[in-house]
Amino acid sequence: MISYVKLYGPPVYEALRALEKIAVGMPEVCVMSQTYVASIPNIRGDPEQAYRYYMDLGIGEISKERCSTIISKSGERVGEYDFFFEWFKEPTMDELNDLIKRIDGALKPLGTRYSITSK
Repeated sequence: MISYVKLYGPPVYEALRALEKIAVGMPEVCVMSQTYVASIPNIRGDPEQAYRYYMDLGIGEISKERCSTIISKSGERVGEYDFFFEWFKEPTMDELNDLIKRIDGALKPLGTRYSITSK
């Protein structure tokens, strides 16, 4: 299952960084965003690039092992959305609610609104 996030209103850049920070702390998901696609050539094939990306942005400590799993390799596209969380296993309702709470908490101080669609 994939949980797609669409962001509305500024500051979109900061909101994307906030979603990336959430992803670092959720080992049960891998992710993809428009910024990954634009910033990192061959993003799906090189965990070292993911590691450098996170370190350069100061997103937080991330292990090299996590870098090999954090970027989605499924080939799924972001499409009309800005970001997605791809679950390694079918999430429970509690896990989906936890993701929503994390996103709410991260985006509230920014004032960025969003929608989430899981399918």
